[in-house]
Amino acid sequence: MTQLGWAELQFGVTTVFHFFFVPVTIGLSFLIAILETIYVRTKNSIYRDLAKFWGHLFLINFAVGVVTGLLQEFQFGLDWATYSKFVGAVFGAPLAVEALAAFFLESTFIGAWAFGWDRLSARAHAVAIWLVVIGTSLSAFWILTANSWMQEPVGYRIEHGRAIMTSFGDILTNPQLWVEFPHTELAAILTGSFFMLAISAYQIWRKKNVQAFSRSFKVSTIIAAITSVLVIFVGDAQAAHLVKAQPMKLAAAEALWNTSSKHAPWSVVATINAHKHIDPFQVQIPEMLTLLAYKKFSGSVQGINQVQAQMVHRYGPGNYTPPVAVTFYAFRTMIFAGTAMMALAYYALYLLRKNRFTQTGWFLRILTWAIALPYLANSAGWIMTEVGRQPWVVYGLQLTAKGASPQASVPSLDIELSLFGFIVFYGAMAYAAVHLWKKVIGQGLDPDPGSEQGTDLTKDLLFGSTGAVK
Repeated sequence: MTQLGWAELQFGVTTVFHFFFVPVTIGLSFLIAILETIYVRTKNSIYRDLAKFWGHLFLINFAVGVVTGLLQEFQFGLDWATYSKFVGAVFGAPLAVEALAAFFLESTFIGAWAFGWDRLSARAHAVAIWLVVIGTSLSAFWILTANSWMQEPVGYRIEHGRAIMTSFGDILTNPQLWVEFPHTELAAILTGSFFMLAISAYQIWRKKNVQAFSRSFKVSTIIAAITSVLVIFVGDAQAAHLVKAQPMKLAAAEALWNTSSKHAPWSVVATINAHKHIDPFQVQIPEMLTLLAYKKFSGSVQGINQVQAQMVHRYGPGNYTPPVAVTFYAFRTMIFAGTAMMALAYYALYLLRKNRFTQTGWFLRILTWAIALPYLANSAGWIMTEVGRQPWVVYGLQLTAKGASPQASVPSLDIELSLFGFIVFYGAMAYAAVHLWKKVIGQGLDPDPGSEQGTDLTKDLLFGSTGAVK
């Protein structure tokens, strides 16, 4: 392991761990806001009790996410000082807006919401959680604005070896941003939905506050069913954008070593070996890759070898091929986990329609374990996005190897020791978070939460008073 390898490993480990918590913060705040809005409209205090219960889990998740995010930012000045100097004039603007506006908005109204249950009116309190939802989404937007610029640089010029912003408007209208942000936002809401769905299923399975958790089960099922489909559509648009923006990433994600014909198949599963081709074991869907790339059954997809030759011609000698096996399998892990969530969500919706979800114990157990699926999909998606961009840290402008801090300033041993410290600290944070989650989940709600006054707005809106789907 070189100094660069240790720096990459440290950033990868800390970012994946941090990203465990970010989507839950975004998605769960949205679900809590829905529950509290139903409470305001129906005056059924069961929804208020549910909002409080899920709020405890949300606050634990938010606290850990903030701490891990702050530690991650220190690495830009330590392990990646050359990169920070190169992109600072561009990269700093969206991150500054995120910190000064979005994060402060989010944090301020989280405080108002957490401590305002008995101090604010029901409507004002609901407005506070919706402002939290807006704040978390804005935070994601500005961070993804910076990341999208790394994926597809726009609105800049190179001056004295540094990238200088020339148009903030171009950065905000970056095509990469407007396929990356919707995909990430919807994936986060899907994550929050499955987080709520899995824990609600667990509570129903152990017959703990069944009446109350049946309602959060319904809300999360409906949102999961909707977002699981939408996330596929916007993800498809993001993949199609790679055809022009990053053809090497798309080729690596498909382990496509040579340019395909105009009718390229998509490999559902396959094995990758060291001889730069897919082994005979493969299951393919004819013409699907062409359809995914061009939305029609005609069009060739560039292969790794051809894109490599083009990049050598443009940027000079070098290996511009990312780790193919990692990119290939990460892409499929994300797709399979997302497909599994969609299938589970729609079967849960079917059981809701039949009013059998509380009696189907085996399915409730499956849903409980399915809490791992969104974490798996999110991590795999991030790995595919970032590893597939290699060897570039800023695509087409700066190689990752050129962005690391000088070894004389930050030797490998310092990175190794700090990585070990991060792992110990993050392990302790993870243990504390899981312990607190288990404590909150184990306590459940009060023995007789809420009252039966009001109506079940979720059921009435979706199924109608007769039980028929509207």
